Amino acid sequence: MKNSEIKRNTKETEIEVKLCPAESPEYEINCDCKFFKHMLEQFAYHSGFSLKLKAKSLDGDLHHLVEDTAIALGKAFSEALSDKTGITRYGQCILPMDDALVLCAVDISGRAWSVTELDLKDARVSDFETILIPHFFTSFAQNAGITLHIKQLSGKDTHHIIEAAFKAFARAVKQAVAKTESQTVPSTKGCL
Repeated sequence: MKNSEIKRNTKETEIEVKLCPAESPEYEINCDCKFFKHMLEQFAYHSGFSLKLKAKSLDGDLHHLVEDTAIALGKAFSEALSDKTGITRYGQCILPMDDALVLCAVDISGRAWSVTELDLKDARVSDFETILIPHFFTSFAQNAGITLHIKQLSGKDTHHIIEAAFKAFARAVKQAVAKTESQTVPSTKGCL
């Protein structure tokens, strides 16, 4: 794995991502949305990556901010993994957070697929529109080239469910990128 840096500037947003594998992850996140910033901090803390991220909205539309952040972060993740030699490839986590229990499974396969099954009863949490959660994970998976499944097993509190999803995602990613003794790509095809 290597350090990666992605900039995505559009008429709607300005995004900068620096992603670095780290034994003691650090993060510095500047984002126009408090709740989304909190979720990105959870990802950084639990994933084993240091993350420096600036996400600025130019049009005031949270949809564009979330989507462009996920695109840039997914691209940075893909770049950081390089050729994927010697990674575990698969990761999974079942994570509890108070009433919420969320399962996440990741395959760093080179094939983008995302399924997010969360029962989010509230349309908003703080300053965040909850309809954007599946969109974030889909945009990340498409740009990272991973297969991603997130499924809520129990819970009622929307904040807890979303936070458990981000933490489970981060922990599954950490497991999937863990180094193995092998110096090969983890596939019978010889490539991912």
